[in-house]
Amino acid sequence: MTTTPTLQPGSDQRSQAAADDTEGTRGAWLVVMRREIVVRALNKAFLVGLLVSVAIIAALAAFFAWQGSQTDSFTVAVGENDAAATASVTSAASVADAQGGGTELTTLEVADADAARTALADGDADAWLHPADGGDGWVLTGQGDPDGSLTQLVTAGVEQQNLESNAEAAGTSVAELTAGASLTTDQIDGGAVDSQTLFFASFALALLFFIGVIGAGQMIAGSVVEEKQSRLVEIMATAVPLRQLLVGKILGSSVVALAQNVVFAGVGLVALSFTPTSAILPALSASLLWFVLFFAVGFLGLAALYAVAGALASRAEDLQHTTTPMTMAVMGVYFMTFSASGAFETVLSYVPVANVVSMPVRVLSGDTLWWEPIVSLLILLAFTAVAVLVGERAYRGALLQTGGRISWKRALAASA
Repeated sequence: MTTTPTLQPGSDQRSQAAADDTEGTRGAWLVVMRREIVVRALNKAFLVGLLVSVAIIAALAAFFAWQGSQTDSFTVAVGENDAAATASVTSAASVADAQGGGTELTTLEVADADAARTALADGDADAWLHPADGGDGWVLTGQGDPDGSLTQLVTAGVEQQNLESNAEAAGTSVAELTAGASLTTDQIDGGAVDSQTLFFASFALALLFFIGVIGAGQMIAGSVVEEKQSRLVEIMATAVPLRQLLVGKILGSSVVALAQNVVFAGVGLVALSFTPTSAILPALSASLLWFVLFFAVGFLGLAALYAVAGALASRAEDLQHTTTPMTMAVMGVYFMTFSASGAFETVLSYVPVANVVSMPVRVLSGDTLWWEPIVSLLILLAFTAVAVLVGERAYRGALLQTGGRISWKRALAASA
């Protein structure tokens, strides 16, 4: 006579779940991760967006390279017998050459004022330099308002020419008058990066963060709610533990997001090598390495939260509501980090997830001690661990619930 063991309510389900974990499902997360990577990599919208973004980066770099190679040319009309005006324009051209040679100045001799006005009207001259009425000073006349850079150069040329004339009249020389007035620049930190470069770098890193998180995050949330709405997740849950399903989605999406940012950063570095800012590449490369590391750690936590946002929704139409808090937080990080400076930036470099951008920027500026990025990364690791643990619990509690949007409180209570 055989006896059949009596199972307590729910014990068969727990036994089955335990059997699933021990009989071949422990590696299910790897299957899910591979599926997420393949599906995302073959997604036409993703591929088109990636190619378009790469093309935009390359086009912007090409534009800056072209702009940096351009030379502004100006023609200044002067009187045929006005040696002082001609000498002033020549001095202005010397000043332009000393500033880097990005501007060329030439003179156009005209017979009189009427000829000068005709040259301006016909576009043969950009400006007309002539003495002011009464001989007190000079006037730079244009058909409209003279170009600002041209005005600055001609002003410097006029001052130089008048200084030479006055020095000669006083029986001295310009060298004697300006003795001891030369000024040179120096810096204590030879590797320091100028503020304009730092702003550009912070903007670029903040943009990479924003694009990577928003694009991949929305993809995760959309994938989860699509599987939930089609009831496919109920079938998947019988074969794959929900915890492993979440891990696979997080890791798969993180790999794709990280690879996308590596591609963008690589294209950007190559593109920068053809621009006048190529001198910052060594320092920027080190900063990018820190950014990739911080992004890889931080996105794991954000991916878990985006997966929860998808699980909280019952229909695709609910995503706008459930993902709004995440979107607002990511936008806040984007706007704060690329415009931060001083003590505020220092504080942000230790605040998860803002430190994904702020700490690499501080590394680029040389404003960090060796241990600061490590401490900031450990803080980010702690945030990611908490986000994944809390997100996993809410994900399990919300994924199989339907009938409208689910609150975080209800999701967490259901998984308790």
